[in-house]
Amino acid sequence: MEYNPGWNSSAVNLLHVRAAGPGDSLHYVWSSIGAPSVLLVATQSPSSVLRVNWTQLLSPSPAGALWIDPPDSVVYSTAVVFTKLFEFSEAKPKGEFFYPTYDLSEFSWDSLNHTLNHTALTAELSGAPASDPGGAFANGSLAFRVTAYEASGRAGRLPSLLHTADSSQLEFILAGVAPRGNGSRFVLEVATVEEAGAVRRLRSERSIDDEYTPTVFEVLSLLAQSQNGSSTLGFLQWKATAYGSRSPRREDGIRCRAQGLQVANGSLPVPSIVQAYFGESLGSTCTISALNVSFGGEEGQVYQEKRYLSWSLLLGFGQPPRDTFSALVISIAAVALGTPLAMLLLGSCLLLLARRRRYSEYEPIN
Repeated sequence: MEYNPGWNSSAVNLLHVRAAGPGDSLHYVWSSIGAPSVLLVATQSPSSVLRVNWTQLLSPSPAGALWIDPPDSVVYSTAVVFTKLFEFSEAKPKGEFFYPTYDLSEFSWDSLNHTLNHTALTAELSGAPASDPGGAFANGSLAFRVTAYEASGRAGRLPSLLHTADSSQLEFILAGVAPRGNGSRFVLEVATVEEAGAVRRLRSERSIDDEYTPTVFEVLSLLAQSQNGSSTLGFLQWKATAYGSRSPRREDGIRCRAQGLQVANGSLPVPSIVQAYFGESLGSTCTISALNVSFGGEEGQVYQEKRYLSWSLLLGFGQPPRDTFSALVISIAAVALGTPLAMLLLGSCLLLLARRRRYSEYEPIN
């Protein structure tokens, strides 16, 4: 992990996370330049490196300011951008009422270097609107907490997402921000950028297994796939829940919904880091898609009471990890289902044996 490589100022934030394998390497580039975003690049070279032309990156025309060296080693690249935060209330009988939108490209962000932990492989990007006339952020902030991984495993905190060394976790946190209405609900707009030959698809999977995330039975994945659907190139994955506590428990769950995936070419602001990497292809061959993720039930009272919201998602390359039943659950199920079956079989055998035996008080006559 390296912060602002080749640049001494902390006025802007760029965090480069590199994972090297025996024959390839993965690059995650997190930044708040323009809007919170992450660039994901997979290469066929274990020694590929990130290059940044800072003068050009911070100029009005950043195209070409960021690249991977050697360029021909890149096999797949994509970007995820967090563009806007909407707030609305469902005032009856008038229906939904939307408050002025929080544009994340207009936020003022703290230095990420102050939260960078090279041992735990974590960092936190925290900010607030540069102009906040209503004072909603006077005692609060919006943050993105990044966690990289060196091996496969499972996050210790709910929703306990399963991860691999090819993925990173992002936690979206809204803390202490005053809602502007009774029963306010929030919606986060997430945009993705895909080069020609790849498309995004939203997939929902349900399971009876809620061992690691109690009462949550749905996993959503935003997959980047080849045009013919033959291979999965990358993914965003999350459980259908958020939490209203810093130490989340089952009862702190907040309903989380994905509200459709739409093509948004030309209708969304694109941050400098995305322009810097994709260049002219951004407006021609690249496809920009947008997805709204909403938090809260119909009443929307959870955030109103606790003033805290956290939502975790996993980003990575290839197929997303899939949960399976643990050995403990399989053992319990085997005992619960096997014991009655064994008793039924044993009883049937005893009944058959009893019918075959003959009981008599007389000796047979020869």
